[in-house]
Order: sequence, then structure tokens, then C-alpha cells
Amino acid sequence: MLFDDSYKTIVKPVEGFFRDRGSKFLAYAYPIQNEEDTKIYLSELREIHPKAVHHCYAYRLGLDRTQYRANDDGEPSGSAGKPILNTIYSHDLTNLLVVVVRYFGGTLLGVPGLINAYKVATDDALKQAQIITKHVCDVYTLSYPYEQMNEVMKVIKTFDLIPQNQQFDNECSLQIEIRKTLLNQVLGRLEKIESLQLDYKKTI
Repeated sequence: MLFDDSYKTIVKPVEGFFRDRGSKFLAYAYPIQNEEDTKIYLSELREIHPKAVHHCYAYRLGLDRTQYRANDDGEPSGSAGKPILNTIYSHDLTNLLVVVVRYFGGTLLGVPGLINAYKVATDDALKQAQIITKHVCDVYTLSYPYEQMNEVMKVIKTFDLIPQNQQFDNECSLQIEIRKTLLNQVLGRLEKIESLQLDYKKTI
């Protein structure tokens, strides 16, 4: 199987809602890049909803299913975080955080009722979302003498890369994002350019 470097996520934050026997479940879905983003959104929601009894959440990062977390925040084990996470999986999305804020309505829903509520609230939010396909890219900084400019630009044009943070002087530098599936081809071409330095920055 060929490595696939594309993934689906949401364009911007969306909200969903579900009510059952007086309890209200408010779902918030956010596109995220890393674990730090989840902490920021969670603390924001705790400030907006200080009277809510639970802030349950799940997130998934990356292409595989190894970077994820599900949190029940005091609900019975497996009744909140897991249904949220499974709903993210069933929509085939990643780089996504969903937080469901619950206001208790006075009636216990039982574990099956909770599983259903967290699932339906998450589903409602994700149905409102605009889905986008993105690609996993490695970010590199290129440093090279001014004389090599044409050669560098030729490679960039060949692979439809977008140069960023360009600096032109005797020593030039720029940053490019290279799709994972094109990485070997692009790096192979760039490495042939004399006096060019390649510096790996990060994967996005």
C-alpha cells in the first residue's frame, strides 16, 4: 500500500446540541494542531461554562490512530470520552478536538443514555462542520548562495511548492512545505544543488 499523506479535518470550530430528560449536552468541535491547543480550548470552555457538571472530551491527532485521548471528566467510565472519540473516527476526521459540556437536568440517564447523548451531541456538531482535506507536510528551510537562485526556483516550480519567509541577499533563504509523498523526489533534486543547505524544521 502506498503511503497516503492526506487527512480530513474541519475548517473552523462548530457547535452541536442534544437534550435528554432535562440534561443539556453542548458539543464544541475545534480543528487542532497539537496537544497544547486542547488545553487552551478546554480552559476557555471551563470559563464560559463554570456551572456545567462535566466537560468531557476526546481528540485525535495525526494520520494513524495512535495519537488520541478520551476523557470522561467524572462521568461513568467509558460513557462519555469514548463515544465522542468513536464519533470522530466514524466521520474519519483527525487533528480534531471535541468537548461536550453537560448541564445536569436532575434525572440520571444511566450508562446507555449517556453513551447515546455524548455520541449524538458530537455527531450534531460534526454534521455542521465544513470538512477539508489536508496533507501532511515536512517544513524545510533552504539556505543557498544567490547564484543558485534559478536552480532552487526551478525545483520549487516543478513540484508546485510555495516559498515562504523568503530572504534575498548574498546568502538567500526560504521555507517550503513538502508533502510526505513527494519528499524523496524533492529532497533528491535539492540535494544536487551545490552549496545548498537543507534544514528540517517540523512536520505539519
